[in-house]
Amino acid sequence: MVQVIRPADRDQGTAQTPGMLREAGVCASTTGAEGIWMGVGSNEPGAASGVHHHGATESAIYILSGRLRFRWGAQLEHSVDAEPGDFVFVPPHEVHAEENLSPDTPATFVLARNSSEAIVVPVADPRSS
Repeated sequence: MVQVIRPADRDQGTAQTPGMLREAGVCASTTGAEGIWMGVGSNEPGAASGVHHHGATESAIYILSGRLRFRWGAQLEHSVDAEPGDFVFVPPHEVHAEENLSPDTPATFVLARNSSEAIVVPVADPRSS
């Protein structure tokens, strides 16, 4: 059956990393979904997420507001900036982090994964070793 997940019904207990808030809209716990996870996320002004990956899942991110810098690579040496209207694809097991480039406004985005569970695997920041 068709289901509507209202903001108050989002799963706020979904997997998290420091510096980023994720809320699940469509997932196993909210709809019984078996092959998709979709939600919203935000980075507070100037905040960076913890370094992480999403296991064997592919991730797609659509930027709604703000500017985010995505870093990836063995030492997070690669980066690309994304802004409203941009889609970002993160392949399975890609270690990465997101940084809000604005010191005053949150960055918000829509997230989708090809899994019904929010897989977030925190890893040590390679720049601090």
